[in-house]
Amino acid sequence: QVQLVESGGGLVQAGDSLKLSCAFSGRTFGAYEMAWFRQARGKERLFAAAISWSGDSTYYEASVKGRFTISRDNAKNTVYLQMNSLNPEDTAVYYCAAKFTYPRKILGTTSRGYDYWGQGTQVTVSS
Repeated sequence: QVQLVESGGGLVQAGDSLKLSCAFSGRTFGAYEMAWFRQARGKERLFAAAISWSGDSTYYEASVKGRFTISRDNAKNTVYLQMNSLNPEDTAVYYCAAKFTYPRKILGTTSRGYDYWGQGTQVTVSS
């Protein structure tokens, strides 16, 4: 069974940076596509970024493209989300998600496309 554990959230000011981590366990990490979603209070969970199992393909939601960078270290079974130039609209619970896709590269953008989820980590950006 896949387990995902996010870390790195916190309270920051507008313009600051933050790096989230998601530790993967239970299966072969290198065969799973990974993604970050976020959910603001009272709103639906939305896609932020995805990375292929190989790490050579990424996709971003328009509002985070150029500010956020998703990456993975297959030797450490960890996926990251580097977030720069944060603004209050980025305030949300951030969730890590995984789906077995090897050898395909899908880069899904809907929550239905992922089978495993972490518990989330809160990111709060003050103005």
